[in-house]
Amino acid sequence: MDYVAALLPPAVMAVAFTFLIVTIIKSQGGANKAKEDAAVDSALARAESSGQSPTAHGA
Repeated sequence: MDYVAALLPPAVMAVAFTFLIVTIIKSQGGANKAKEDAAVDSALARAESSGQSPTAHGA
């Protein structure tokens, strides 16, 4: 019975990770893509109008 207790947490995490990846992939494109593109375009326009170059955070 110890082997079941040892294998259950990794199996649960693998299933949860799979659902997370599927959700991320499904949320790409469609109406969400248009909203995300518009948000990025407006952020770039604000950065260009203020004379700053866009930089990655934390890098």
